Amino acid sequence: MKKIFLALVGMVMAFSVSAAQFSDGAQYVTLDKTVANEPQVLEFFSFYCPHCYQFEQVWHVSDSIRKNLPKDVKYTKYHVEFLGPLGKQLTQAWAVAIALGVEDKVSPLMFDAVQKQQSVQNADDIRKVFIQAGVKGEDYDAALNSFVVKSLVVQQEKAAADLGLQGVPSVFVNGKYMVKNDGLDTSSQDMYVKQYSDVINFLATKK
Repeated sequence: MKKIFLALVGMVMAFSVSAAQFSDGAQYVTLDKTVANEPQVLEFFSFYCPHCYQFEQVWHVSDSIRKNLPKDVKYTKYHVEFLGPLGKQLTQAWAVAIALGVEDKVSPLMFDAVQKQQSVQNADDIRKVFIQAGVKGEDYDAALNSFVVKSLVVQQEKAAADLGLQGVPSVFVNGKYMVKNDGLDTSSQDMYVKQYSDVINFLATKK
């Protein structure tokens, strides 16, 4: 019983020490105005963004965030349209991925096609990536022209505008806080990824 108590005390102390490391203006910033009705944890990215590629495909920060969040906290990713010649089309395609529930299948293939192979030059090339991910062409076409996808596109654009998004990758929590990418420990990949998850968990439960 004593061992269990000491273990619990240790966990509480560890959390307290971790939380004490995070402060407004250092590891995160509080927005001037809280934006209601946004996903609890919201990441903005672009398939054209080299930092987003590293964030997701090399350092796997997105996966770490998702795996370490409390079960009742929702994690969502939105694409932005202000980067690259096909930014708007890729935002529409990401809405298709969300609607079809194939984000995890499409994301690595699209990053690779856009940034490494540079094979995405038009809307049909985007469609080909979805087919490569296992989506039937007719299913992609139907989703692309659906009301659901059109609504998701508007939703992504509105969220970026309401939150005052200025660059990617950016992560917002509860429509109230934004993680400062340059405020985290970059001494090692493991430390950066862990601290990113820790600060988001801290903000997700912050009153």
